Amino acid sequence: MNFLAHIYLSFGDPEITLGNFMGDSIKGKQYLDFPETIQKGILLHRAIDSYTDAHPIPKISSKRLHSRYSHYSRVIVDIYYDHFLAGNWGNYSEVPLSQYTDSFYALLEENLDWMPVRIKRMAPYMISDNWLLNYRELEGIERVLTGMDRRTGHRSGMSEAIVDLQKYYDEFEREFILFFDELVIFSRQKLTEL
Repeated sequence: MNFLAHIYLSFGDPEITLGNFMGDSIKGKQYLDFPETIQKGILLHRAIDSYTDAHPIPKISSKRLHSRYSHYSRVIVDIYYDHFLAGNWGNYSEVPLSQYTDSFYALLEENLDWMPVRIKRMAPYMISDNWLLNYRELEGIERVLTGMDRRTGHRSGMSEAIVDLQKYYDEFEREFILFFDELVIFSRQKLTEL
């Protein structure tokens, strides 16, 4: 899953949210360098990623893209799924997406000084370009995919993946909805275990 999903699946706890958000930037046992609740967020992030990678529904979505994008297809599906989360936000939260994202950006800015360098570099762009809110628009997803393609030296071809999203929009959305309900249940249970 991508940023918006990881933030949402922290269920409103600020420290869990920060750990879950920065999970990709923390390798191996580095998570032990953080306070306990941040650690739980990082471990929750890892559990969400493992669950997603093993689940048959995201695999169906990814398989649709694999011939064109190879191993990048999973990353693309994560981005697509954030688009559908943003687009269907009212089904998952009573807080409007614009208010929710503003609250997260404020939390991020308040804690940026101790976050990993990668997050410190990315955060100003994320906030100024309002990535999380813009995920709900196809243009926002296209910008994300183009940026990802640029970061891979244009080897991934991800800038073309907006075409696939438009072509199979209904299928991807249906798969997201089926999967995300299960992921919410899994994430709540995992957080309780942690």
